Amino acid sequence: MITVHYLENSRAHRILWLLEELEIPYDIKTYKRGPDLRAPKSLKAVHPLGKSPVIEDDGKVYAESGAIIEYLLDTYGKGAFRPEQGTDAYRRYVYWLHYSEGSAMPLLLLKLLFSRIPSQVPFFLKPMAAMISKGVGSKLVDPQLADHTAYWESELAKDGLFAGRELTGADIAMSFPVEAAMSRAGGMENRPAIRRYLETIRARPAYQRALERGGAYIYANS
Repeated sequence: MITVHYLENSRAHRILWLLEELEIPYDIKTYKRGPDLRAPKSLKAVHPLGKSPVIEDDGKVYAESGAIIEYLLDTYGKGAFRPEQGTDAYRRYVYWLHYSEGSAMPLLLLKLLFSRIPSQVPFFLKPMAAMISKGVGSKLVDPQLADHTAYWESELAKDGLFAGRELTGADIAMSFPVEAAMSRAGGMENRPAIRRYLETIRARPAYQRALERGGAYIYANS
């Protein structure tokens, strides 16, 4: 049976969601974040980088969200959640599957890291740290994030999902960056296609079952 090493409030939620969509039995080993919001060191006993998600299946360990999604679809998907090769939908599927971690997540991590800088320095440095953090955010990170969310909006406005009209692994991969960005960007008044996308995926029974199994996931209501 598959074991999911699940860190609360993390990208691991989407792996539970995919497993629920595929109706694959699995166990969960849950990890709590420390005061620094990082994963506990015990995760390094599973994978040297100590990151989540990580799964174990048939005695082998698989890490990286995109690689795990590909493995699960290759092994258990039976053609589901992946468009037919050679189609435009498949091209879009491959692009968004890799974009989710290659382009979207580094930007969101930058936003998170710079927002936390003022709280991580001695009190007498906080005013300067806050000024630097605000400057980097407003001049570097936020404009890029605005470009990315506008791009998502235009793509989702076409079919409602990232790779056509049918849910694919690309939508599952993109769920976390979209949810995190909307939580941190503050509001979706001008993003109706993104709002509909989130409403669509959150209404799926498998998504809801993943929430019940996994527990804490702060972005589910962003």
